[in-house]
Amino acid sequence: MPKRIIKRFLPESSKITGHKSLAKLSKYLLEPNLWHLNRRSVAGAFSVGVFSAFIPAPGQMLIAALGAIFARVNLPISVSLVWLTNPLTLAPVFYISYKIGAWLLDYPPLDSDFHYSWEWFSSAFDRIWAPFLFGSIMLGIFGAVFSNIMIRILWRILVSRNWSRRKRLRKLKTQNMNIADKP
Repeated sequence: MPKRIIKRFLPESSKITGHKSLAKLSKYLLEPNLWHLNRRSVAGAFSVGVFSAFIPAPGQMLIAALGAIFARVNLPISVSLVWLTNPLTLAPVFYISYKIGAWLLDYPPLDSDFHYSWEWFSSAFDRIWAPFLFGSIMLGIFGAVFSNIMIRILWRILVSRNWSRRKRLRKLKTQNMNIADKP
């Protein structure tokens, strides 16, 4: 079952709620839905975490945590998914966000005279901020919806496989009992 796989990697709720720096938030963190592992909670956590990962703002983990608390979905999963955009993946994700935003808003493509410097960024910022932000939000929404649907489908497949396996085992067990009962 997916629960067993996920539980291995998640911290216990008592460790997080007992942390002294989170004492003021403990009434919100004690909500049981933030720690449950069911299809709705995990799929929602993926939506919140993936959407937060694409938001180009500092404090993505805080955004994901607040989103998880508000939506009452699994908190550790949503916060950990923010690391989809890490220092290695940030540049390609932001470039794709800009390209998608420019395409959707029908902006002319940016000149290819890119230079990795503050001067280039400050001079090009007025031309790139709108398509970049729009593309980031659109990728976040698409990623949230897609991941939610995929988690729900994957969860359903794994649960139905478990049910089938249990059904086969019960059938084998009854057949073995019937054979053993015959003289």
